[in-house]
Amino acid sequence: MNTSSHYDVAIIGAGMAGLAAGIRLAHFGKRVCIFERHNAPGGLNSFYAIDGRKYDVGLHAMTNWVPPGVKGSPLGKLLRQLRVDREEFALHPQKRSRIAFGPNGETSLAFTNDFAVLESEVARVFPAQIDGFRALVRIVRTYDDVSLDARPESAREIVRRHITDTLLEDMLFCPVMYYGSATEHDMEFGQFVIMFKALFLEGFARPVDGVRVILRVLLEKYRQAGGERRMRCGVKRIVVREGRAAALVLDDGSEVAATHVLSTIGAAETEKLYSVDRAVPNALPHPVGRLSYCETITVLDRQPAALGWADDTIVFFNDSPRFTYAQTPGLADARSGVICLPNNFDFPLGQSLPEGLFRCTCLANHDAWASLAEPEYRAAKERVYGEIQRSALRFMPGLPASDALARATIATDMFTPKTIVRYTGHFGGAIYGSPKKIRDGRTPLANLYLAGTDQGFLGIVGAMLSGISMANFHVLAAKA
Repeated sequence: MNTSSHYDVAIIGAGMAGLAAGIRLAHFGKRVCIFERHNAPGGLNSFYAIDGRKYDVGLHAMTNWVPPGVKGSPLGKLLRQLRVDREEFALHPQKRSRIAFGPNGETSLAFTNDFAVLESEVARVFPAQIDGFRALVRIVRTYDDVSLDARPESAREIVRRHITDTLLEDMLFCPVMYYGSATEHDMEFGQFVIMFKALFLEGFARPVDGVRVILRVLLEKYRQAGGERRMRCGVKRIVVREGRAAALVLDDGSEVAATHVLSTIGAAETEKLYSVDRAVPNALPHPVGRLSYCETITVLDRQPAALGWADDTIVFFNDSPRFTYAQTPGLADARSGVICLPNNFDFPLGQSLPEGLFRCTCLANHDAWASLAEPEYRAAKERVYGEIQRSALRFMPGLPASDALARATIATDMFTPKTIVRYTGHFGGAIYGSPKKIRDGRTPLANLYLAGTDQGFLGIVGAMLSGISMANFHVLAAKA
């Protein structure tokens, strides 16, 4: 691969935002290079292999799915901007998902990619709240969630103007928080709107082969457009001169320069790269997110349907009187979480995952995990794996026998906040980055911009749109 010491645009990080930005810029003739410290692309939405099996890291489902022909959707905009045919992503919609609250999920709201299902469920379970729910949905539909200068507002405060039942309030917040909130207890309303639209007004889908399909498409589009990519080649430092990013010092000590630099690794993580240089004006410490996760992965020798789990694609659960979305003092908080059955999407006849998968995700404490020595860490993983799985099973249909899941299990794995830090570099294992988002992507350096999680667009589609929007706004629309 040809390399250069100067680019029109240098992109830090080969996640969804970085790849999308690179494709967009290369399409317009920019000389662009993506620098990635790890050996696999995807960032928070990548994959890994153990004993020949490939495991998705971040993909439960790709949100923002709409059927063909729907105009004005984020997915449609993404496909146009990246010049991707819809069929290339090979997305298949979910069957049905649920929000289940109570010690054993006694209160449940089903939803699909048809919003009318959720609306009818709210009317059935919370008849006194349906008018307020519909009023809230009208606000969500008309809110400009892509505005780069929107005034921050509390989502809880706005939702409570329309929803007076705290159980319904928590049931609506649980999915949108688990799938995109970096803020404890509350969300900025624009972030709530983004996720509400992505999950409920649009929906879930995935390729049969998971995130690898999306990554293959993006990498091929980037290659065809002439972009350059340097893997296992991270950025160690940003050299600052006269208020600009003058050069990137790479892990091997070499330097490259670029007219524009786009960082997708997070605000605090980017700040660390240039904060060693005291010439940076207005450089205030950026808050690090406190929310991280543990996720258990159970591989089965049969399809989940054989265990009586044929209907649910994703289940959001909570067993407590109120839903608590905050850093847990212990290793993990199994009171609430997300169950995903990747087999239960509406795949074409004859196509299916070769093995069953049962994935459970719960909030976790990075500092608690990071303090463990290796033997303690391994023992804690085994213990917490059991705690999470036992908790999640309360919200699934009963098994045909008490040992049915154990007999069907052929492999397991689990990742913790330490895993997230190791493979993504996110401080504190914060999946969704900092609670403070920078909507316009600007930093104290005139030619350095943020894209991705800390720019404020959420989810896989959101991350790609973030990369595209920042490339358009700061580079392609910039005056020569």
